Amino acid sequence: MVTSASPAPARLSAPSIRRGARAVLREPFRAATWRRVAYLLLALPVGVLCVPLALVGGPAGRVQRGLARRLLGLQIAEPAHTGPRALAHAVISLPLNLIAAVLTGYGWSTVPLNFGWPLRPLISLGDADPTHAWGGPTLAGVWGLHALGGLGFLLLMPWIGRGLTALQGRLAACLLGGRRTGVLTPVLLALLVVVVGAALALPVAHQI
Repeated sequence: MVTSASPAPARLSAPSIRRGARAVLREPFRAATWRRVAYLLLALPVGVLCVPLALVGGPAGRVQRGLARRLLGLQIAEPAHTGPRALAHAVISLPLNLIAAVLTGYGWSTVPLNFGWPLRPLISLGDADPTHAWGGPTLAGVWGLHALGGLGFLLLMPWIGRGLTALQGRLAACLLGGRRTGVLTPVLLALLVVVVGAALALPVAHQI
C-alpha cells in the first residue's frame, strides 16, 4: 500500500520576513495611510450632514461617494435611484463612523502623548511625577515604557485604519453603488465593530 506524503508546511523565508518588517515600519509614513486617517475622521461629520441632505432629496450619495473616491480611491458606480440608498447609508454608517473616528483620534493622539510624556506638565496634560506611573519610580523607566507604548500604537494604527476603511468602503459600495446583493454581511460586520468598539471604549473613558 502506497501512501502519499503530506505536503510540508510552508516556511517563511528570511527575505519575506524582512519585506514584511519593512512594510510594517513604512506603513505609518505612507501617504495612503494618512488619506485613510483623513477619511476616518471626516466620514462622521460628512455622514451627519448627509442625513438631512438625503431627507430633502439632496446629493447625499454623491457627496459620500466623492469622499470615498478622493481619500480611499474607491470608484463606486452611481445607481439609478440614490435617495433611499443614500439615506440608508448615512443612517447605518453613523455608529461605525463614530467608533472609527474616536478610535482613530485616540490611537493616533496616543503616539505623541506617550513619546512626549515628560512634557505633559508644560502643555497642561497632567502631572508627570514618575513615582506612581507605569515604569516608575524613575523618569527614565516611565518615559521608556510610555515610548514603547507609543511605538506600538504608531505601528498598529495604520493596520487598524486599513481594516476600518475596508469595512466602510464595502458598506458604501453596497448601499451607495449599483449592487443589489451582499448588503447584509457588511452591515452585520459594522454592527459587530460598533459593539466591540463601545465595549472597549468604556474602560478607556474611565481612565480619562
